[in-house]
Amino acid sequence: MKSVSSAPGDYVHFKSQVPLHKISIGSKQWRYYDFGPKVVPPLICLPGIAGTADVYYKQIMSLSLKGYRAISVDIPRVWNHAEWIQAFEKFLDAIDVHHVHLYGTSLGGFLAQLFAQHRPRRVRSLVLSNSFLETASFKAAMPWAPIVSWTPSFLLKRFILAGIRDGPHEPFIADSIDFVVSQVETLSRDDLASRLTLNVDAASIGALTVSDSSITIMDTNDYCAIPPQLKDQLRERYPGARKAYLKTGGDFPFLSRSDEVNLHLQLHLRRVGVEARPDLIQGAPREGGNNGHRRPSNDKDEEDIDDPPRDGASSSTDTKDHLAPASDAESSHDLDEQVLNSAKTCVADNGSLTFPHLSCPLVAEKKHTVIAIETVVYQVQLSAVLSLLPLCLGVLYTTWKPLLMV
Repeated sequence: MKSVSSAPGDYVHFKSQVPLHKISIGSKQWRYYDFGPKVVPPLICLPGIAGTADVYYKQIMSLSLKGYRAISVDIPRVWNHAEWIQAFEKFLDAIDVHHVHLYGTSLGGFLAQLFAQHRPRRVRSLVLSNSFLETASFKAAMPWAPIVSWTPSFLLKRFILAGIRDGPHEPFIADSIDFVVSQVETLSRDDLASRLTLNVDAASIGALTVSDSSITIMDTNDYCAIPPQLKDQLRERYPGARKAYLKTGGDFPFLSRSDEVNLHLQLHLRRVGVEARPDLIQGAPREGGNNGHRRPSNDKDEEDIDDPPRDGASSSTDTKDHLAPASDAESSHDLDEQVLNSAKTCVADNGSLTFPHLSCPLVAEKKHTVIAIETVVYQVQLSAVLSLLPLCLGVLYTTWKPLLMV
C-alpha cells in the first residue's frame, strides 16, 4: 500500500470554500459539511468504518454545483445501534432537517437502513453502496470484540487497514486508498473502537417501509472488503431496487470513480422527485478550482438573488457557503442535463443502471473533433507537398539535363 501522500489539489480547494461545522448535542459531537440550497431536501452521506465526512468532498462539490444540497457527516462515538438511531435523529432536529435521502457506503449503508427501519417517516430514499444486511459474519471474524474499547489505537488502525486490499492498483484507486488512509490517521482510538463496535453489534435489517423503487444499490464489480455473499443478500432483499454497477472502483468508488457515482446519485435524486435548484446557487465550490467571471446581471437574475430564503433557519455560515458565480453553475447544469438525459438511455429493462461509456455522446463528439482536426492537418500537409512538387521537378530537370544531352 502506498504511503500517505499530500492532500489532492481539489480537496485543498474544497476545504478553502466549504466550511466544516461542529456541534455538540448532549454528549455527542457531530462534525459535518452542509452545502447547497437549503430549500432542497438533502442527501446525507454516511461513511464506512474508515471514512470521515471529508471522503465525500467530491460529491459535495459536484451535487451542490448542480443545485442539490449535500450533507456529509462523521459517525459520532456511539456504542450500540439504538444509541445511533437516537443520536442521528437529534442531529437532524438540530440542523432543522425533517425528511432525508440517505447515501451510505459499507457500515454507513447498514446504519442508513437501520435508521430507515426505526424512523420510517423521516427517510424518503436510500442509496446503498457495498453494504450489507446483518453483522453476524463480522462478529464471527472479530472474536476480540469485547475488548475493542481497550485496544491500543495503532492496533485498531492496523486491523481496519488490513481489510483494504494491498498490491498494484489503478492510479485512481490507489489515490483513493491513500486519501482514506490519511483520514484514518485523524481518527482517535475511541472513534475507531465505537465504529468497530457498531460493525459487530448483533443486528439485522428487518422490513422497510421505503419502497424498492426508492432504493438504488450501487456496487463495484472488482475487489471489495464486503464479502460477495453479503452484497448478493442485499440485492435479493430489494429485488425492485435500481442496480448501478461500477466495473471498477474498489472500496471507495466515491473517490476513485466519482464522476460515475455522482451521475448515479443525480439520477436517483431525480427519480425520487428531488428537484435541483440551480437558480438559487449564488455560488458553489468549483470542481477544477478555477476562478470564473460573473456575467452582467439582468432583471431576472436580480429577482432571483433578491428573493428571501424559503426556510426560516439560517446560520451565520450560510452566507459563506456561496462563493462562485451563478452563471457558471447554470451552464454546468445545462451540460449535466445533456449527460443525464443520455445516461437515461442506458437503463436496462431489469432496472439496472450501467454506463459502459460515460457520457457517450460527449465522448463521441470529442472523437469526431479529433478526427476532423487530423483531417485538416493532413490536407494542409498534402497541399504543401503539392505546391513544392513543381519546384522539385525543376531542380531535377536542371540537374540532369546536361547529363541527358551527353
